[in-house]
Formats: sequence, structure tokens, C-alpha cells
Amino acid sequence: MDAWALAAESNMVIAMRIGSLAQGGPAAVREAERMVTEKVAANIQLGCDLLNGKLGSNPEAIVSASIAHYSKSVVANRKRLSGTRAAQMPENGAERE
Repeated sequence: MDAWALAAESNMVIAMRIGSLAQGGPAAVREAERMVTEKVAANIQLGCDLLNGKLGSNPEAIVSASIAHYSKSVVANRKRLSGTRAAQMPENGAERE
């Protein structure tokens, strides 16, 4: 069920990002850069966690932890792209640029 939810939410984020990118301009460039940066960072972190055993020791645990890892970013992006104010604040409470 978690994998299905991640897939559904990912599709929403993709649709919102396509709309944002289609508008062009500086905001689209920033969004594209952010998208690539986030994906690279998430993949590197997941790989490090896998190598360090932080994801678990059996396939089910690894898959579950991987889904949870990606879900955090996808949920945050959906909230940010849909304009939810709470998601626009970093964890320390400071304003984003």
C-alpha cells in the first residue's frame, strides 16, 4: 500500500512540476535545478544508508525503508508545489530564499 501511495503522490508532483516548468522563466529554471539536486542527493543518501545497513537486513525491510525515504521528499514537494505554507518552511523555521 505504501508503494501505491508513493506512486500516486509522485504522479501528482510530476504533474505540478510539468506545469511549473511549462511556464518557463527563472522560476522554472530554479525548479528544474532543485528537482535534479534533490534527486541526486536522495539517491546518494539512500545508497549510503543501504551500504551502512541503515535500511535493514532483509529485502522487505530494505524496500519499506526505501519507500519511506522517498516518500518524505515527495510529500514535501507536493505540499510546496500546491502552496501549503507549512511545507515552505525549513525544519529550523527560517524562511527559504
